[in-house]
Amino acid sequence: MDLKDIKAIIDLMKKNSVSEFELEKQDFKIRLKRGMGGNVIQSEDGGQQMITYAQMPAALPATGAVAGVAAAPAAPVSTDVDIKSPMIGTVYHSPSPESASYVQVGMEVNADTVVCIIEAMKVMNEIKAEAKGVITQILIENAKPVEFGQPLFKIRPT
Repeated sequence: MDLKDIKAIIDLMKKNSVSEFELEKQDFKIRLKRGMGGNVIQSEDGGQQMITYAQMPAALPATGAVAGVAAAPAAPVSTDVDIKSPMIGTVYHSPSPESASYVQVGMEVNADTVVCIIEAMKVMNEIKAEAKGVITQILIENAKPVEFGQPLFKIRPT
């Protein structure tokens, strides 16, 4: 695995909010873990180095198979707000299987806009946005179970 592949893995980790990645093949093993301050990089010999984004060098000293990892800029701080599940149940994006979804990414909503329903104990509960803004992400698939406090949608307040 070369430096370009490691950089690509780090970019994918950031883009998909993956906090830990491990790869092992033949005599090569790499483990990347994102934390608040940086990355922990562990090579096959078990040597471990804590690298923070601010102090990330262009190349690390060789430890086993890891020759170097370059830093990518920190992700911009998001102003999006989560719409969280107020209960345990099953989330549905539309009132019936034949109907269109209540909301889609890019749709403007207000505090009274129904964004989904959650079925709990055979009762369908409408979930409202409770804020004015634009839906930026749908975080849960249709007909999947949700937990209390689990983020369902991201909304950018307007």
